[in-house]
Amino acid sequence: MKPIKSLIKLAVAPALAVGFIGCSSAEHLKSLDKAQINDSIPAGVDFYEHVTSIWQQQHPLTAEFSRYGQFNILSDTNEVRVKNLVLGLADSNPEPGSVAFKVSTIYNQAMDSTRRNSEGAQPIQADLKKIEETTPDKMEDLFMWMHKNYASPFFGAGPQEDMMNSTQYAMYIGGGGMGLGDRDYYLLDDERNTAVRNAYKTLIAAQMKNAGYSQEDADRIVANVMKIETALADSAWTREQSRNIPAMYNPRTLAQVKQMFPNINWDRFFVETMGIDTPDQMIVTEISSVNRANELMGKLTDREKKDYYLWKYVANAAPYLSDDFSDASFEFNKVMSGVQEQRPRWKRALSATEGAMGEAVGQLYVEKYFPESSKKYMLELVENLRTALGEHIDSLSWMSDSTKVRAHEKLNAFTVKIGYPDKWKDYTSMAIDPEKSYYDNMHEVSMWHQRDYLSKWGKPVDRTEWAMTPQTINAYYNPLANEIVFPAGILQAPFFDPEASDAENYGGIGVVIGHEMTHGFDDQGSQFDAEGNMVNWWQPEDAEAFKKLTQGLADQFSAVEVLPGVFANGVYTLGENIADQGGLRIARTAFLNSQEKKGVDIANTTIDGFTPMQVFYLNYANLWAQNIRPEEINRLTVGDPHSLGKNRVNVTLRNIAPFFEAFGITEGDAMFRPEQERIVIW
Repeated sequence: MKPIKSLIKLAVAPALAVGFIGCSSAEHLKSLDKAQINDSIPAGVDFYEHVTSIWQQQHPLTAEFSRYGQFNILSDTNEVRVKNLVLGLADSNPEPGSVAFKVSTIYNQAMDSTRRNSEGAQPIQADLKKIEETTPDKMEDLFMWMHKNYASPFFGAGPQEDMMNSTQYAMYIGGGGMGLGDRDYYLLDDERNTAVRNAYKTLIAAQMKNAGYSQEDADRIVANVMKIETALADSAWTREQSRNIPAMYNPRTLAQVKQMFPNINWDRFFVETMGIDTPDQMIVTEISSVNRANELMGKLTDREKKDYYLWKYVANAAPYLSDDFSDASFEFNKVMSGVQEQRPRWKRALSATEGAMGEAVGQLYVEKYFPESSKKYMLELVENLRTALGEHIDSLSWMSDSTKVRAHEKLNAFTVKIGYPDKWKDYTSMAIDPEKSYYDNMHEVSMWHQRDYLSKWGKPVDRTEWAMTPQTINAYYNPLANEIVFPAGILQAPFFDPEASDAENYGGIGVVIGHEMTHGFDDQGSQFDAEGNMVNWWQPEDAEAFKKLTQGLADQFSAVEVLPGVFANGVYTLGENIADQGGLRIARTAFLNSQEKKGVDIANTTIDGFTPMQVFYLNYANLWAQNIRPEEINRLTVGDPHSLGKNRVNVTLRNIAPFFEAFGITEGDAMFRPEQERIVIW
């Protein structure tokens, strides 16, 4: 069983750059390379290309990547660091059963393609046989077994913080069961979605043949899987609907759930798949999706169900089997993202190891690469940004004083997590045996994480837990805990340099802190109060003014054509776009405040010939430098709540008057947006 998909996507911005304050009197750039600023493309024509076009020329895409940018450079550095840590564990001849032994065993087995290729699909044959030989009177048993062990066919369920009482867990039931994830891939018949759908069919057939099935059987399985998943897609919510958080909060009693979805044995489901007593109340998120799952379970033949289960099983097992399986998956990925070459085996092995025991690796990482001084500086900067956001709230013309009081309460209640968790996961009960196959060990890993996840039920919410490992190059805001979190992995060069100017670091660290803080006040985060509960703390007229502003911002992004005939989705990306703008505006205020406290006259200060405010905006754009394939643009436009890097720069900055002032951008310049058309929220 896999956990229900997160109801509220953590506001995770792909690694906005971070760092801490350096010397404001720096005469030379550190994070920025002046030689990469392309004066042949003026700032007022296309600011993104002005800053990044030379970088793009110097960093052409290699076959391994569907996109490559500044964040990948940091990722490359981090991968080498983590690889050396993992190899160091193996070289230490660790005691069997120790954490070091488990980590090194997983990595070594992931690297051992010779053994996996000799085993082929053998590790999964017994379970495939179990599915095939299930008799009609045991089909309900099979459904329970699938949910408990390998996948979440038809729908998902699991505990998550109660949105109305975030200190306790509630049981959620929601949609799922679609291998392609998004409904459009199944339902739209344009060229792109048809190509993805056909590639998915090819993938299913290839993997089933790799598992030992004939072409005839594989073709039948493809047909039945597509029939079921298309039916599920037809009832699934759109990406835009999925942002309506209140609509996803539908409490129902056990009796109501049984009446609504009678083809599912709910008592057996909770007792046998989760090992808990059947809850008296559940929260159904997408009612239409669960209803469709219920309908399908009542009318599908046993053969159709078995074929669906076979594919769900094989799809989950494929990453841990022979190269035939990974090669087939890669062929599908080529269509989805445009990537031309598989990542090196050691990178794939490292990813699997971190997925299995990420905090164990993270504990080693912070001991070697994250000094306490970095944590101290980050905490200081967070307070600088908190003060700046408070000033912005006070100055809002569209918000009443009473709502401002509540906004300040939420801002002051932010919990800040820097670097790593205060307590680490205990992997003692995870049983890893080098004599077993890689698949068997990774199945044990999956079961361990499931037990760990389900152990939350019946307990108060543990606010010390992290949703990312310390070595992750990212950051996030969690509305259900009202917390902002910055893992250690992102707190390093090239996005942070203690010797860089304040302008560079505020354009990096300032923006990421401001970005995550603003998520507490974006279109979703703003629906939660200081305690992380879904409470309306807005005066009606303020909520209406906010809605009007956010709709205007969504319209700006939706007007951007990212590929011929393909437009950005301003509604789906709205939360991240609000946070980008807020992060930039708040970081600028914090930067100016810091310079005033230091007595720095920025009007008479230059850094390599640029004004400090120019450096601030140049560094922000520099962080989004990347090359990207058309297929990846398509994929991200469908499934990523973040806008493309170029739009995060150009569309966002066109609303910010101080940016125009910094570069002398005026009416007639392509980057200029008339004042009456600008959207300024926070």
